[in-house]
Amino acid sequence: MRSEPLFVSISLVFVNKYLLSSDHFKINAPLFVTCFQCVVTVALCSVLSFLAAVVPSLISFPSVKISVGILRAVLPLSLIFVAMITFNNLCLKYVGVPFYYIGRSLTTVFNVILTFTVLHQKVSFQSIMCCVFIIFGFALGVNEEGTAGSLSIEGVLYGVSASFFVSLYSIYMKKILPVVDGSIWALTFYNNINAIILFIPLMIVFGEMSSIFDFELLTDSYFWTLMTIGGTFGFAIGYVTGLQIKVTSPLTHNISGTAKACAQTVVAVMWFNEKKSTLWWLSNSMVLLGSAAYTRVRQLEMMVEHQKAKQRRDVESNIGEKPSIKD
Repeated sequence: MRSEPLFVSISLVFVNKYLLSSDHFKINAPLFVTCFQCVVTVALCSVLSFLAAVVPSLISFPSVKISVGILRAVLPLSLIFVAMITFNNLCLKYVGVPFYYIGRSLTTVFNVILTFTVLHQKVSFQSIMCCVFIIFGFALGVNEEGTAGSLSIEGVLYGVSASFFVSLYSIYMKKILPVVDGSIWALTFYNNINAIILFIPLMIVFGEMSSIFDFELLTDSYFWTLMTIGGTFGFAIGYVTGLQIKVTSPLTHNISGTAKACAQTVVAVMWFNEKKSTLWWLSNSMVLLGSAAYTRVRQLEMMVEHQKAKQRRDVESNIGEKPSIKD
C-alpha cells in the first residue's frame, strides 16, 4: 500500500474515533455518522461526474446517473457494505484505536473460511496453521486488554463481525463489478446510494433520530467540518479499496489492510501516550506474523498453481499441433 492511502486510511480511523467517543463530541449515533459519510461520497461522485462533462481535458471521471436496475443489481453487495462499515464504526466506538487492530485481526481467518465455503477452493494445512497462529494472537490480545481493565466485549464482537463482512465484501465485489462495466467509481456511486437508503430505516429502528436531534453540537461548524473530512476520507478509501481488489485479489487487499492496521497501532499508542504490556505487543506481533506467513504460503501456492496451468496449456498446445497420421 502506498503512503497516501495509508495516511488517509489511518486518518479516517482517528477522525471517526474522535467523532464517536471523544469527550468533545461523543455523538451516540454511529449509523448517522456512517450514513453521512455515504452522502458525502455520493455528492463527490456527482460533482466530479459533472465537472468531467464540463472540462473533460482537466478531469477524468465516468458519467454516473441513477439507474434503478443497477441499484437493484448492486443491492446484495450494498447489504454487505452497510454491515461492514456499520460494525467497523461500532467497534471503533467501543474500543481504543490501539486495540482496534486486534479487534479487527480475524479478517484473514474469515478469508480462508470463505475461500473454502463460498469459493469452494481447497485450503492447505499451512494456511490453516497460519490462521491458528492469528487466532492465538487475537485471544492473547483480548486477554491482555481484559487484564488492563479496558476490554469491551461488545467492541470485540463488533470487531469480529466487521472482519467477517470485510472478507465477504472483498469476495463478492469482484462478482458485482461486471454490472457496472468494471468501473470502481460507478460501483462506489451506486453502492453508497443503496447504503443511504438502507441506513435511514436502521437509524429509526435503533432510535438514533432522538440522539441526533438532542445532540448539543448539531449546529456546530467544527462538527460538520470533521464529518465532511471523514466522508471525504471514506470516499478516497472506498475507491482505493475497490481498485486494489479489482487489480489484485481479495487476499492482497486483506493483507494490505493488516499492514495498515499494524502501523495504525504503533501511531495510536504513541499518540495517546499509552503503556502496553509485553504480552500485549506479543499479541500484535503474532497477528502480524501469522498474516505475513499466510501471505507467503498463498504466494507459493499460487505460483505452483500458475506453473501447473502453464504446463497443461503447453501439453494441450502440443497435442493440437501434432500432425495426423494418414493410412
